[in-house]
Amino acid sequence: MSCTSCSSGTDGQPKGCKNNGTCGSDGCNKLTVFDWLSNMSLPGKSLPFNGVEARFKNGRKHFYKTPENITLSIGDVVATEATSGHDIGIVTLTGELVKVQMKKKKETTDVESLPKIYRKASQKDIDIWQNSRKKESEIQKRSREIAIHLGLKMKISDIEYQGDGSKVIFYYTAEERVDFRQLIKDLAKAFSTRVEMKQVGFRQEAARLGGIGSCGRELCCSTWLTDFRSVKTSAARYQQLSLNPLKLAGQCGKLKCCLNYELDSYLDALKEFPKNDKKLLTEKGTAFCIKIDIFKGVLWYAYEGKAMNWFMLSAESANQIIAMNKKGEKAASIEEYVEDVIVPESKIFSDVVGQDSLTRFDKPKPKKNNNKNRNNRNRNRNRNQKKDAK
Repeated sequence: MSCTSCSSGTDGQPKGCKNNGTCGSDGCNKLTVFDWLSNMSLPGKSLPFNGVEARFKNGRKHFYKTPENITLSIGDVVATEATSGHDIGIVTLTGELVKVQMKKKKETTDVESLPKIYRKASQKDIDIWQNSRKKESEIQKRSREIAIHLGLKMKISDIEYQGDGSKVIFYYTAEERVDFRQLIKDLAKAFSTRVEMKQVGFRQEAARLGGIGSCGRELCCSTWLTDFRSVKTSAARYQQLSLNPLKLAGQCGKLKCCLNYELDSYLDALKEFPKNDKKLLTEKGTAFCIKIDIFKGVLWYAYEGKAMNWFMLSAESANQIIAMNKKGEKAASIEEYVEDVIVPESKIFSDVVGQDSLTRFDKPKPKKNNNKNRNNRNRNRNRNQKKDAK
């Protein structure tokens, strides 16, 4: 979802609104919430909620108390309260929907306990904020060089300037504990500003930086996913996926979050299937499960010692044999319960002209010697003319 000014130009390049992160419509930003309560009037004798939601770099959002003498709307650039100094953010939500968002994120709805919004940002505040944002890429490159020089096993993935330019937050990832006391001294000396270090997980890093997944779409964590559930390898086993780390891992190096999307449907479907380790006892021998097909609702069994011969059974037939085994009875053979494969009579597609033959390019085409045929015709014509002359 984006504003109309983000469409492509005549040369194929994106136009962009050139607001450098201060888009008034807030449609170009991830995790944007549509205010579906904006056109609804409040009940009688009820006051509007005196709180707003403000967005900062990479989708970081916080809730603030609105001053009584200021009226704010979505898209306003405001100066917000910070630990020291002030920060610059963009109002992304106002009104009653802010209270709904606070309850969803399990935060207190007490407005008095929220940090304050000082004022609407002046042009001077916006200039300082944008100039600080422009220096972030160069500072990130320089900070990585300092960390490598100190021999620290960490990766500085992103940095964020405070709105007034008085502090820089360095976001880093590390597999082990890092002693960055000397790093903080060197960074403060190199950039002449206060430094704050924040460690984020590998999934949070991917959410901040964004990217394109193997499905061809933007990463879920950087667009709409707000919580990170634990993903286990068993989710791939239930869905009959190949346990290949290269295919199951996302850009963060962890298991893909999308493995959990259809897991509940697979678990519900597997309730009708017998367990894979359950063997079928028959008079002909003991059969074990080789593979299952959840979508078709069938299983393949083979006798012990004859694993090359597979027999396809439905889940209902397999459960029926297992119920007989629990009673102490044995089925005659699993061949009696084999499902017949029904081939449809009409084909959806038929190759009429033979274009799908794999060997259609193997045989060379016969060459047409047009010049030779033309010479033969001329020679025969001359002979006929000589005979007529005689």
